[in-house]
Amino acid sequence: QVFDAGDYFGIMQVEEVDEEEEVDEEMEEQFKKPNPGNGPCFKVIVTNENGLQASNPNSVFLVDHAWTFRVEHARQQLRRVPGLLHRMASLMGIPFHGEVPDEGSIEQVLQEMWKYNQTYQLSQGTAEEKVPVWYIMDEFGSRIQHSDQPSFAAAPLFYIPQQIAYTILWPLRDLETGDEVTRDFAHGETDRLIRKCILLPWVPTEVLDVSCFTPEPPDEHYQAILEENKEKLPVAINPPVYAKDKVFKVFTDIQQVLKNLRHPRFVFTDNEAEADILYNFSHFKDYRKLSEEKPEVMVNQFPCENLLTVKDCLASIARRAGGPDGPRWLPRTFNLQTELPQFISYFQQRDRRGEDNHWICKPWNLARSLDTHITNNLNSIIRHRESSPKVVCKYIEEPVLFEREDVGRVKFDVRYVVLLRSARPLQLYSYDVFWLRFSNRAFSLDDLDDYEKHFTVMNYAPGVTLKQVHCEDFIPLFEKQYPEYPWTMVQASIFKAFAELFQAASSKPAPLGICDYPSSRAVYAIDLMLKWETNRDGRRIMQPQILEVNFNPDCDRACQYHPTFFNDVFSTLFLDETDNCHVTRIV
Repeated sequence: QVFDAGDYFGIMQVEEVDEEEEVDEEMEEQFKKPNPGNGPCFKVIVTNENGLQASNPNSVFLVDHAWTFRVEHARQQLRRVPGLLHRMASLMGIPFHGEVPDEGSIEQVLQEMWKYNQTYQLSQGTAEEKVPVWYIMDEFGSRIQHSDQPSFAAAPLFYIPQQIAYTILWPLRDLETGDEVTRDFAHGETDRLIRKCILLPWVPTEVLDVSCFTPEPPDEHYQAILEENKEKLPVAINPPVYAKDKVFKVFTDIQQVLKNLRHPRFVFTDNEAEADILYNFSHFKDYRKLSEEKPEVMVNQFPCENLLTVKDCLASIARRAGGPDGPRWLPRTFNLQTELPQFISYFQQRDRRGEDNHWICKPWNLARSLDTHITNNLNSIIRHRESSPKVVCKYIEEPVLFEREDVGRVKFDVRYVVLLRSARPLQLYSYDVFWLRFSNRAFSLDDLDDYEKHFTVMNYAPGVTLKQVHCEDFIPLFEKQYPEYPWTMVQASIFKAFAELFQAASSKPAPLGICDYPSSRAVYAIDLMLKWETNRDGRRIMQPQILEVNFNPDCDRACQYHPTFFNDVFSTLFLDETDNCHVTRIV
């Protein structure tokens, strides 16, 4: 509560030096403009005549945060919070003279803010509450410049009694009057190339000499993932054989299964020890123990299936099907933690060629479009890497659209439920009903933060209408809009993509691929979109784009409209009986 930073520090404006004037070179070096922004440049220096001693407990300072926000709310807050746009524009050196927020100034702040943003996330609460928070320090904190040999360190502190975050600033060495206060904007990174990439928002540079080639990661990468997941692989077992009329005892904690499974050859048990089938909602870890003690007990998941369900792994294993650029059915994807230089090189090459450069940043392992951002701002993508592990995928700039009478041509995605009966030999089925989700506003490549234009997940957003069309009604409407593209043809290309994906995922032994444990079975939901592409003959085709694979998907809608859904699933997976079931064999 004591505002005493002025007793120790001063903010200096750095003037551009006129070329003609003779200037002492050392002096010029000391005051050259560090951050190429629009407006004037500032530096923070130590002004206290006694300097600052690193060992003195009074040399620790708190910096206020001027603006704290989640990215998806930034535009709205700049429009609505009185004085916020004015303060941010002035802090970033953006000319803004009006009283009323104008879209031009707001857009400039949204572009420029990635040079000032810092981030933290809360470690507890719901998935929504854990979405990273971004903040901009006050004028004092925001004017501290970068140095590779910083004089200070800074870190956010969440002060629970006040429910407020501050930044703590402390000296790393003793400083004298006139020394500059700097911090390392790439703190903790030692690799020279990665540092250069991380610092790109403040020190623009080209990394076109870096190859954008992204081969599949080495075997050790997958070994490390297995260890991190604490999964124990099963021992080899003989495929169990069951009596033809056996009634299986099912242990499950999934309400949808308990309510809807009515097949006479399955009964529920509350005793996990006597179950023949474990159908769990959460991830199973100790396959070794299960395989040694109860090899005949079937389980609704495969060891190492995260290679499909986690986005960075999905992109890695897909390269087996399509080389370093990935297959045609997966948008070009980079892992921002391990492939940042390759991504920046690819982005800059596309930029040079004048190609579309819209990208979508996604966390490795969050559903429902949480913390997912569409942007063509390279600085934004580089900075998003700091908040949580992310992949960046090429945004589909030319999606196949669906004409909605009420709003016009909108984006849509399709969800198929697939049943994996066996990994080796590969046996894969698709449920015969698919589900559709639509955007609520006509598509165009602008207003990238307009959720209802660019996203299709509406069933979790409060107060947002959810457009539902059953697949039986959708097919004739789709074929009327695209008479040259019968759905059977589109679906054949979708199933071909699914087959290639699962072949790639099971082509190598665990942990490099899905483990072929004979007692495993699984249900996955695959979300995809269609995009326009031109094939070798110059013909326009609809190319499926797999967006993600989900473990244990929400089957509420499936059960609501198709009461036999779980009967069909259990019959296909556990009895090997597909007659009279609504499933199609893919492989």
